[in-house]
Amino acid sequence: MTRAISTVHCDADAASSSLTGSALKSVRSVVAAPENEMKRWRRIFETNAKAVIDGEKYLDPDSFVNAIAPKSDSTKIGRAQFAILFRVADSSKRGLVSWDDFTVFETLLKRPDADYWIAFQYFDVDSSGTITFDEFKNVFLANVGPSAIPFDFDCDWVKLYLGRKNGTHVLGYNEFTQLMKGLQGERLRQAFKYLDKDQDGFIRPEEFKQIILEIAGHKLSDAVIERLPTLCTLTPSGRISYSEVVAFQNVIREMDMVERILREATAKSKDGRIDQSDFLNHSAAISRYALFTPMEASIIFHFAGRGSREKRLALLDFAQLLDPQWRAPHDVLEANEVRPKASLLQGVLKSAYGFVQGGIAGALGATIVYPIDMGKMQNQRSTVVGQMLYKNSIDCAQKIFRNEGLMGFYRGLGPQLIGVAPEKAIKLTVNDLVRGRAMDPETGRIKLGWELMAGGIAGGCQVIFTNPLEIVKIRLQIQGEAAKLEGAVKHGAAHIVRQLGVLGLYKGASACLLRDIPFSAIYFTAYSHLKKDVFHEGYNGKQLSFLETLGAAGIAGMPAAYLTTPADVVKTRLQVEARQGQTHYKGLTDAFVKINKEEGFKALFKGGPARVLRSSPQFGFTLLAYEYLQKYPWQGNKPEVKTALTTPKRDEMSQIRARNALKILLDVHGDFGRRAANFSHPLVKQAPPTASPSKSA
Repeated sequence: MTRAISTVHCDADAASSSLTGSALKSVRSVVAAPENEMKRWRRIFETNAKAVIDGEKYLDPDSFVNAIAPKSDSTKIGRAQFAILFRVADSSKRGLVSWDDFTVFETLLKRPDADYWIAFQYFDVDSSGTITFDEFKNVFLANVGPSAIPFDFDCDWVKLYLGRKNGTHVLGYNEFTQLMKGLQGERLRQAFKYLDKDQDGFIRPEEFKQIILEIAGHKLSDAVIERLPTLCTLTPSGRISYSEVVAFQNVIREMDMVERILREATAKSKDGRIDQSDFLNHSAAISRYALFTPMEASIIFHFAGRGSREKRLALLDFAQLLDPQWRAPHDVLEANEVRPKASLLQGVLKSAYGFVQGGIAGALGATIVYPIDMGKMQNQRSTVVGQMLYKNSIDCAQKIFRNEGLMGFYRGLGPQLIGVAPEKAIKLTVNDLVRGRAMDPETGRIKLGWELMAGGIAGGCQVIFTNPLEIVKIRLQIQGEAAKLEGAVKHGAAHIVRQLGVLGLYKGASACLLRDIPFSAIYFTAYSHLKKDVFHEGYNGKQLSFLETLGAAGIAGMPAAYLTTPADVVKTRLQVEARQGQTHYKGLTDAFVKINKEEGFKALFKGGPARVLRSSPQFGFTLLAYEYLQKYPWQGNKPEVKTALTTPKRDEMSQIRARNALKILLDVHGDFGRRAANFSHPLVKQAPPTASPSKSA
């Protein structure tokens, strides 16, 4: 319990009443742990405890690591290294952690400063609440190993914190936190001075690598570590200066801010890439003071660009610098090699499922908006006497309902649904295919020209199914009203197909191409940019909501539908069988000329508003369904940069703090704690039973 209570430090100057209040507050924090929290701790303890003595369970070092180590981590810290913390939890120094020890340790991890607190306890060998010069030195040396670059404990920097070497001054908790924060910088300075034998301000590339491996090797990926010696290429001398070493260390220390700047700058860039100027400009824009120097920026781009400083880099280029566990893509593929047969089968199934997705999504969208399609009035010819059936779209809907009932709004839906599966599957699949081929594999971006091309090709390919369906649908739709006026007999879709023949089913195909190619080109391009530029999909990992996806898909359909209305009007006129007294059209150009001459330019946009009302929700619901269907069961494995800032926090805060406490100790040396035998503290046997005399002062 004493280890959960704030220790009274000799360097503290607060009133005793405040110290007592702090201690009581810590006690209440321990006692007031929620019941569900205690149950969770008990479950973790019971699950992992292997040793049993006198009927009581205990955690040995291995089971302790299993209990506290994060299940998934984006760092290079091995699970075995968490055994360093065992010494802190083992308050009795018997090599086992009891249930009481475990609850105290978990309570310590709830402290907001748990990382520094646990590190302090590791150095505080005799649990006196302060650290002497000898304790700091002996714990340091016992954990770094004899091969480490020497550290001068008699330097002025150490004396500022700990006084003279004879230990007349001791280190309190608050002083210890500041010492640990600056220790890495002092180690770097001393290491450089030690390796710079001729004192000319330069060291060799392999010596620079040795320094970084000791103080920050656990923070870098293997790829960056292998390229550390290449830092010498930034200057003509072929060696590395002290300023470059300090700049590199500053980059590592501020890696979270580096990542934030890179993510935001690349997200705002039009091509998804940035250069050093973009990095520095964005850094200056989001901060009060300059965060990074030009040298630090050049180091970042040097390692991300693999030595090429002229390239504009994508976020994926920086992955090896941001992610300590990064591996080259071909290494990942070799490690996760899939059997060719299984891969081929999966590809076939995925393609088939894509067609099903398009069919379901298209059928849903078509069914929802099909009644609107009946009111477009595009076949109503204003110059033919007696053929002004409808005054407007509302009048059209009223007459259809009065003459044919509710089912009249869905006349011709059957053929539409039968053909909508291959039509939508082709359109969506071809668009995705072309975009995938034209997309930058690193940034995921695609040029505007290729976006328009992908949509246009998709629209052109769908006409092979669209045209026959359109002509049958239109003739089924218009024959209802004609039958009422002229007493004609209604015919089904099969009769219309036999009447037209194969070639007749493609009557008006040129107009259909003229409509569908620009429609798809405009639609898919607008949809993509609405998601990215308006709703900010992918910005800091954002995923669009249901309404945002529906809104983007619906809004994109408005300009695409209205701007292609003239082609749709001409297509409809060509596909409808002209009755006596109506104008006959020889072809696409003839139809455009005659409609404009006889009915005026506005006639080419007849039914435009209704077409917008139909196409916007139809493609809105179609794309919405398609987006959600794509998420299961095959999600695209898009290349992305996963780090501690983006990985979902599946671990408890106590596990995260345990990892952070270990990071502070590893900043002393990358192999910190590995030499401690049997997971016990190297100085336990030497520690006196009471506080050392030097601390009484």
